[in-house]
Amino acid sequence: QYFSVTFLTGTPGVGKTTLGKELASRSGLKYVNVGDLAKEGQLYDGYDEEYDCPILDEDRVVDELENQMKEGGVIVDYHGCDFFPERWFHIVFVLRTDNSELYKRLETRGYNEKKLQDNIQCEIFQVLYEEAMASYKEEIVHQLASNKPEDLENNINQILKWIEQWIKDHSS
Repeated sequence: QYFSVTFLTGTPGVGKTTLGKELASRSGLKYVNVGDLAKEGQLYDGYDEEYDCPILDEDRVVDELENQMKEGGVIVDYHGCDFFPERWFHIVFVLRTDNSELYKRLETRGYNEKKLQDNIQCEIFQVLYEEAMASYKEEIVHQLASNKPEDLENNINQILKWIEQWIKDHSS
């Protein structure tokens, strides 16, 4: 039985990392940024010249995370979700950001024009929301607005309430 595992997903720049770190510090749960995990363990399978980034070795990432997921109490942060085992997550939050705000955030990161446009398109067409809906039970997938500082605070409070409730419901 896994102990409450929360998954944060969404287009790069929507605020997953900010939310995840803040949630972990307020809840005492462990925060795992899959991008950082891959970097530390060199869990890559080549390099994507077009997007100027390494290609994630999904199987090695899953192997690397398996034990932590069994222990539970983890908040996972990654922009893709279709390769994680469905059994891992009790709830999935897809963060959504208005395109003009997202554009500013990604521009600040120094994304090249192609990467910028593709990520904006990804957000417009709800690609990651659709992916989450296709990968997990519909009732555990929730969208959260992530545009301004108040949204961050609201999202943290909402997720903390959910975690508390989950623990109550499962501590029999």
